[in-house]
Amino acid sequence: MSKNTTERTSAKDPEATDATTGDGGSARPVWRTVKRVAIYAAALITAWHLFATFLWVAPASQLRTIVPGQALERYMIPMFGQSWSVFAPEPINGDYYFDVRAVLDPGDGTEPEVTEWVRASDVEQSHSRYRLFPPRSSNLAVSQASALKSEWDSISEDHRVIVALNYFDGDDWEQRLEEKLREYPDEENSLDAYLREERRATAYATQVALAVWGEDVIRVQYQAARQNVVPFGQRNNPHAERPAVQPVETGWRGLVVEEGQSQELFADYFCNSPVEVCVER
Repeated sequence: MSKNTTERTSAKDPEATDATTGDGGSARPVWRTVKRVAIYAAALITAWHLFATFLWVAPASQLRTIVPGQALERYMIPMFGQSWSVFAPEPINGDYYFDVRAVLDPGDGTEPEVTEWVRASDVEQSHSRYRLFPPRSSNLAVSQASALKSEWDSISEDHRVIVALNYFDGDDWEQRLEEKLREYPDEENSLDAYLREERRATAYATQVALAVWGEDVIRVQYQAARQNVVPFGQRNNPHAERPAVQPVETGWRGLVVEEGQSQELFADYFCNSPVEVCVER
């Protein structure tokens, strides 16, 4: 048998082929399947995100009902919220602040202590200063202040007077606050939206207070505010001053802890900010 014939016969030998490929040959189809599944999953996630973003930024319509319940809002807020307010004709022209203070009762018979105000919005935004890729969480306090101020502007003067009062005694303080507010006409149908944002603001203020001052916190007070920038027409005036701060006047509130929130994780994030405000315990 010639040498060429022997080489052709060996090339056709199944055992010779298996010895050459080894286990790698059987692994390739599995790897290809995993790769395809990953690509399909990434494509589906991307498609859903683009669709959800379109629904969120588009004008409100029945198309949003495709996503059941509050699934769309919970997906978009707070990490993927979109805003077109950086564009004309009404670009962003002011700053929002969110301040928190608390009453501390150590439970040893001493008089409860009222803390100083802490500007939570400055603490959170310090996470984004001088960072190329700032975390979206650094804007939570500003977003909450903006939402609360917007809804507060929509309620009546009678409602604002009630909101400025203190409600914190007992487990039913929220119910008593709502009942008192509903004693007055709600001509703009804005009360429900305000109550929703106030609860969120109280829950956020509770997390901030517990992170800063610890478990001695028995009630909180917060103040959301807006301050406009110098008007465009006065931008070249060296003596121009910013307009006065526009605060949301709210009284003392009891603590609100939402289901599923982690005080430990929030405190770890908040207290490791470049701006140090948390009391060592």
